[in-house]
Amino acid sequence: MLSSGVSRPAKPRTVFDRDAEWGVLVAFAGDTRPGPGLAVVSGRLRQGKTYLLKALTAALGGFYFGAQSAAQAESLYRLGDELAQYTGTSPPSHWRGWEDAIDALLALGDRRPVPIVIDEFPDLVRQSPRLPSAIHSAFRRLRDTGRDNRARLLLSGSALPVMHRLFSAASPLHGLTDLELSLRPLDYRQAARLWNIEDPGLALLVHAVVGGTPAYWGYAGERAPRGLADFDAWVCRTVLNPRTPLFLEAHHLLQEETDHWDRALCHSALAAIASGCSTQGEIAERLGAPLTDAAHCLALLRENGLLHGEPDAFRPNLIRLRITEQLLAFEHAAVWPYRSALEQQDTGEVWRRARPVFDSAVAGPHFAQICRDWVMDFADPAVFGAPPPRRRPTAHSPTRRTVPAPTHKRRSWYEARPVPVPALCCRWESHAGTRSWTCTTWNTCGTSSTSSPPAARRSPTPDPPVTAVSASPPRSARPKPTDMWCSSTSTGCTGGGSQQ
Repeated sequence: MLSSGVSRPAKPRTVFDRDAEWGVLVAFAGDTRPGPGLAVVSGRLRQGKTYLLKALTAALGGFYFGAQSAAQAESLYRLGDELAQYTGTSPPSHWRGWEDAIDALLALGDRRPVPIVIDEFPDLVRQSPRLPSAIHSAFRRLRDTGRDNRARLLLSGSALPVMHRLFSAASPLHGLTDLELSLRPLDYRQAARLWNIEDPGLALLVHAVVGGTPAYWGYAGERAPRGLADFDAWVCRTVLNPRTPLFLEAHHLLQEETDHWDRALCHSALAAIASGCSTQGEIAERLGAPLTDAAHCLALLRENGLLHGEPDAFRPNLIRLRITEQLLAFEHAAVWPYRSALEQQDTGEVWRRARPVFDSAVAGPHFAQICRDWVMDFADPAVFGAPPPRRRPTAHSPTRRTVPAPTHKRRSWYEARPVPVPALCCRWESHAGTRSWTCTTWNTCGTSSTSSPPAARRSPTPDPPVTAVSASPPRSARPKPTDMWCSSTSTGCTGGGSQQ
């Protein structure tokens, strides 16, 4: 931790949100206790890892090195040149390999705690598989000799399967790790603040298209729709415009994440999920592929954080899949069938044909997911009653330094518990010529329950993003599954959806 005499640097104004992540990184990088420290920062592409780590090194006077796909000799030459510029000395000429380079980097912490960032660490490991062992040996030498070193090494990467493998229990770096931090996309409310959108309906539609990836705000020219009436035109001039980066971003994202595997099968699997298939069997049948090939493809997408599997509320042994990157869901549900037409026909006319599909297959399920996220992460426990008793998990950490994890979200008691919970059903309703979503709840046994928020709620719990919340009708009076989006608070959509 930072000593009482050391001031904690404030987060730069150019870094949006990420207050909890900034606090954790500053606490780790400024820890004045002796001994080297190792942190792991991971997250999907475009989430702002590099921007955040550069801001950290600038605030604390640290060293940043961004790796590239290159030969080992070139990477060592670049590292030596940048290290010489940082220290104001001549570039080293005697490095025989990564062992010497790691020793030189850790020597920066001989006088004070200093953050040392190696970004896109998996690119270096692909060139030099022995690099993790070299880091392990350097740390052991410092700790065994009792050298007064306070280097704070931060290894960052976007290749999630590689990062997980490098720091798994079988890796030599596993026992050295003091902090593991994962940067996730912004949620619905955070994204609305980033895009400066006050209308909750417009914020929902924009989030259904681009999700909570911070980089897409810049890709769209840092401009949001001026209102609900401008949403269609905004989609046409940004996501569907061949001259903007967002037009092919979904293809680039899948190309970079899947790492040369069968991308055609991955695209088809995402299209099947976006069309309503949610289990491995349904997806394999839709693809006309063997179940083993489909399972391999889906496992790859899950490892890269593009898919998320959740147990069905009524059949816990059945895993239902959903797309976590909203731009991929938008692309494969609403744009994929019209991709060739967008380059030949008027964009506005093509979007008018795709808009009904977007409303029913993208916006509807996404709204239901946002409601589930509100129930899981933000709702006061009194909304759905007291939580049932649960066995408290035990944790064991092999490290000597403990840094608190971010606590910007309160996880609910239901997580990972296959027990009956209230179901959430949302449907389109028309009032005076305007369309809106109406949500009701009932428990899994079919008994009505009221989901109106309590009179007093803990601050800063936000209100649910719905226009009306009422008691559910009796079973005989409930709408048909094709008229609503009905889902458990723990699973993907289990009903159908249509626009009324």
